[in-house]
Amino acid sequence: MANCAAFFDIDGTISREGLISEMFKKMIKYELIDDSKWYSEVEPAFIKWDKRLGDYDTYLQKMVDIYTDTVINTASFHIAYIAHKVIEQKGERVYTYSRDRIKWHKAQGHKVIAISGSPVELVREMSQKYGMDDYKGTIYQVGSNGVYNGEIIPMWDSASKRKAVLEMAQKHEIDLSASYAYGDTTGDFSMFKLVGNPIAINPTKELLGKVLEDDELKEKIHVIVERKDVTYRLNVKTLDLIW
Repeated sequence: MANCAAFFDIDGTISREGLISEMFKKMIKYELIDDSKWYSEVEPAFIKWDKRLGDYDTYLQKMVDIYTDTVINTASFHIAYIAHKVIEQKGERVYTYSRDRIKWHKAQGHKVIAISGSPVELVREMSQKYGMDDYKGTIYQVGSNGVYNGEIIPMWDSASKRKAVLEMAQKHEIDLSASYAYGDTTGDFSMFKLVGNPIAINPTKELLGKVLEDDELKEKIHVIVERKDVTYRLNVKTLDLIW
């Protein structure tokens, strides 16, 4: 008998802050990344996003690029340790709605699966913290010497997430038509298309734009916005967007 599952993106969907940004800060603290890279490359993108003059994806990509360059020739145990500390210290800074939905799905006996573009070390720690059944994250491959070799299997893009969901569906005998997907960026669009119950949590403008162009998805998606201590459920078919 097929199972029902809930597929969760993590950064911006469960976690209120991007875990990769917390990872980045820790790597500066432990002197794996020179703090000049923050000031010269990441901070300008962050300031633009913070002032709503730039988009979050650009800010995130800057961190990902530097992270990718940094981990090459770094011993994997350093990254595993930092990932553990990030989740230990920041793992409870999550959206109330997402935390409650994870509890609800587990109570229903649904499989709860993380599909995240964050490094798999972070995704593993987060999935363990919330008792998830399985997970997929971006894999920075480690050579036989225990050091990252620069090879990457990404999980931040829509195509990779689609492949991951289909693999999980086969592995766990999941009925996708009865399943749920939670996400916030265009990378999660393919997950929404695959399941019967897509939920966009604090979605980006880019994601909403794609949703509004898809008549099939508009009929089944729910949009959740959590601000301060209030959670709103929006009807995307009557949504009046002010760009």
